[in-house]
This record gives sequence, structure tokens and C-alpha cells, in this order.
Amino acid sequence: MKNDNVKLKIFRFLFVSLRFGGQVFLFSFLFFILQSSVFAVCPLCTIAAAGGIEVTRILGVDDLISSIWIGGLIVSMSFWMADFLAKKNILKPIFREVLSLILFYLLTIPFLYWGKMIGLPGNTFLGIDKIVFGITIGSFVFLLGVFLDNFLRKINGGKVFIYYQKVILPILFLTIISLIFYKIL
Repeated sequence: MKNDNVKLKIFRFLFVSLRFGGQVFLFSFLFFILQSSVFAVCPLCTIAAAGGIEVTRILGVDDLISSIWIGGLIVSMSFWMADFLAKKNILKPIFREVLSLILFYLLTIPFLYWGKMIGLPGNTFLGIDKIVFGITIGSFVFLLGVFLDNFLRKINGGKVFIYYQKVILPILFLTIISLIFYKIL
């Protein structure tokens, strides 16, 4: 009973605070919030990303900087899903990663568009929407961090140079690129 009450409170909070409308959002949110067990799957993370953009807008953080982190989140979740598919022995390795990336982009960007966060007039950088540009940059920078981690492990005989290297490198790269764009903007 307590779990249902918490879910109802979360639903009310998100429905009121995010100012999202539309049947697609409501259906996907209800579908995932009413599940007996919740995994870190895209629609919930998309809601969090949209809420994060709204909060950062209120705090005065530029959409480009916050969307860099959303791009990193998308790639991170897609790798998580690819690992899950690998454990279940579903698809061949390259198809798992590609399918996961495509799925998470398709489940994130349309919700941001329908929530009227993408496509705002004047919210562009170099003629491209700041959120789309930031997601793209964040995705590539996160991948660069992952590839650097794999490269460093390879030259060190499969061992890390520092503890939590797998976490530190992508986060460090996202932080550096965020600071660079903060200085540019």
C-alpha cells in the first residue's frame, strides 16, 4: 500500500512540475511507473532529463551545457542495455550497441521535442538547436572517454591505471567539454 502511495505522489509531482502534456508521455510514464519493478530504462530517464533541462533553465544554466550531460547519459544507458542483451545472448555484439544507441536516441529526443524543449526559436548554436548539438557533442565525448579507458587498459595488460578509471574518464571529459562551452557561451 505504501509503495502505491509513493508512486501516486511521484506521478502527481511529475505531472504538475514538468508541464508535459500529451498522451504519449502520459502513457509511457504510467506504463513504467506502475510496473512492479523499475529498471533504469529510457522513458524514466528521459523524464529525468527533461526535468533536468527545466531545472537547469530555471537555475540559468545554458541548454547546451545540460544537454552535453544528457548525451553522455544516453550513451551510458545504451552500453548498459547492450551489456544486458549480451548476458541474454541476444544479437551479435555490434548490433547490440547500434540497436541500443538508436533505441535510446529515439526514446529521448522525440520526448524533448514534444515537450517543446527542442526547436525553440533563438535557442541555437552555430545554426543547430542547442539541445541537439549538446546531445551530439556529449555522446561523442563520452565515447571518447570509454575508448580511452579501453586503450589504457589494453596498454596496461588489462588493468586500470587508477581506481574507477572507467567512471572517471568519461565524467572528466564531459566536465572539460562543459567548461569549454561555458567559456564560449
